Amino acid sequence: MNINLSGHHVEVTNSLREYVDSKFSKLERHFDHINNVHVVLTVEKLDQKAEATVHMNGSEVFASGVNTDMYASIDTLVDKLDRQILKYKGKVAHH
Repeated sequence: MNINLSGHHVEVTNSLREYVDSKFSKLERHFDHINNVHVVLTVEKLDQKAEATVHMNGSEVFASGVNTDMYASIDTLVDKLDRQILKYKGKVAHH
């Protein structure tokens, strides 16, 4: 899985990158057909936003999380993606 991580008005520190990597490796355990992930971290005033588009075989999933803390935003983002990927996986399994 290839993770493309970029920051908008925020410095992508090593600790942020490691946090994103560890969170997304959990997603990959659920679903190994993830080709690549594009994650954008944005800071707007008090909002710290994490957004991601996950590209899977023939499909993509988008989600975002917003919080005053970037790590919490990443948590929310990954939870949402996890639910969407599990839903997608369920659909695929029934075909």
